[in-house]
Amino acid sequence: DLGGFKVRRVLPAALARRVGPFVFFDEMGPAEFPPGQGINVRPHPHIGLATVTFLLEGEILHRDSLGFVQPIQPGAVNLMTAGKGIVHSERTDPELERNGQRLHGLQVWMALPEDQQEIEPDFEHYPPSSLPVVHAPGIVTTVIIGSYEGAESPVRVHATTLYLSQRLELGAAMSLDTGMEQAAVYVVEGRIRLDETELEAGVMALLQPHPVSIEALAGSRIMVIGGEDVGERAIDWNFVHTSLDRIEAAKQDWRDGTFALVPGDDEFIPLPGD
Repeated sequence: DLGGFKVRRVLPAALARRVGPFVFFDEMGPAEFPPGQGINVRPHPHIGLATVTFLLEGEILHRDSLGFVQPIQPGAVNLMTAGKGIVHSERTDPELERNGQRLHGLQVWMALPEDQQEIEPDFEHYPPSSLPVVHAPGIVTTVIIGSYEGAESPVRVHATTLYLSQRLELGAAMSLDTGMEQAAVYVVEGRIRLDETELEAGVMALLQPHPVSIEALAGSRIMVIGGEDVGERAIDWNFVHTSLDRIEAAKQDWRDGTFALVPGDDEFIPLPGD
């Protein structure tokens, strides 16, 4: 479905595929799409989770079964809460596909707290101007979710969560204390020293619950994630839940066509293996 678009998936196995509520972490790209090519992720269902899409370059067109049609552009946040069930597609706008584009971004899945897994689905879009930015010498931090250095994001989620994007100039240094029960740092670009360990792009490091030192060994971008421990989850295709029976029921609902459709985008993707 991604047409050769590179997706780097990082799952922290040492924490049973969880860092706080985060259960899935995708870096998409960077990729250069020539004219006539783009991403075409067909309508697919989710339950039991919330997705956060944050782009660094390019644009993706989101459509969902609630009727939302929202282009997401760099620096904005698309927050989609699946709850008891939602269907969405992610495609390249036809005009952008005609012209081609460079695309790079991240999408994370966050498990909903156990008592909120079956809430009503929802979608919210936050423009870049709504997200607080914290400046320090050589470091620019965008607070995607949670609070940092007194700045609080307007993005509302269901579990205690921290999600930061930080750009570091060569030689910039800081002490990072997430204050979270579980946390990790992911290097998107560049190279950093985390305490005594050097990390390259594409590497995620799990953090101990105490301050760590970070130094940029090159111009870098890092993502910081963390939050409260929401407990174990099962993941099967696009379904996340504490109950395997609930996941099996969702799979059958998809086969039977009982999920709501995406208005204007009714292409069907079968369950893997069907």
